[in-house]
Amino acid sequence: MNSVMHSTSKSFRGLLLAAGKGTRFDPAGTGNKLLAPLPGSDDVVAVAAARAMLQVLPVLAVVSDVDSELGRRLADAGCELVGCDDADTGMSASLMCGIRQAQDAAGWIIALADMPYVQAATHRGLLAALKDGVQIAVPAYLGQRGNPVAFGRSHLDGLLALSGDRGARALLQQFPVNEIPVNDPGIHRDIDTRADLEAR
Repeated sequence: MNSVMHSTSKSFRGLLLAAGKGTRFDPAGTGNKLLAPLPGSDDVVAVAAARAMLQVLPVLAVVSDVDSELGRRLADAGCELVGCDDADTGMSASLMCGIRQAQDAAGWIIALADMPYVQAATHRGLLAALKDGVQIAVPAYLGQRGNPVAFGRSHLDGLLALSGDRGARALLQQFPVNEIPVNDPGIHRDIDTRADLEAR
C-alpha cells in the first residue's frame, strides 16, 4: 500500500472509494468511468463526487495508484490520497485501505466516486448525525436508502474486518441504522454505463 499525507486527525473524515475498474462502463478496460467528463460540469465523474464532500469535511480518496491521472486530479481538487494495491479483490479492500489510513478519525462518511450527483447538503446531514453521536447513518430519498453511508468510531473494528465485494452492507444488517431524510435523488444515481452519463 502506498500513501501520501498520513492522517492523525481526530476529526470526522470523508472516504471516497475510487479504486474500482468499472468494467460495465468499458468492458475493454481502456476507459475509466471515473475520468469521464460529467455533462453540464467542468469536472470528471470522480472529481465532481469529491467536490461535494470537500465542501463539508476533509476527504481521503482511495485509488489504485496515487501517481495515476485519477490520483493527480483528486489531489488537485483537495483530496488526500491512499493507494490500494489489492482493490481488485473487492470493495471491502478499498474501504479497509481508507479506514486504516484514517483510523484515528472520530467517524467516517464513506462515498463512492461513481456517484457524482450526491449533494453537499446530504454529506452535511450525515456529518451532523455523526456529531450527534449516531453510529450508523444513511440518507433516504422518497423512503429509499442510498449512499453515502456514515459510521461512528464504535464500528472501527467491524470496518477493518470486512471482506469481499459487499462493502459495509453486513454492518448495516447487524446494527441499528439511522435514516436521514434528504431531498437528493443523487443518492440513488451512480455511473455504471456510458448511458448513465446522459440520463436526466
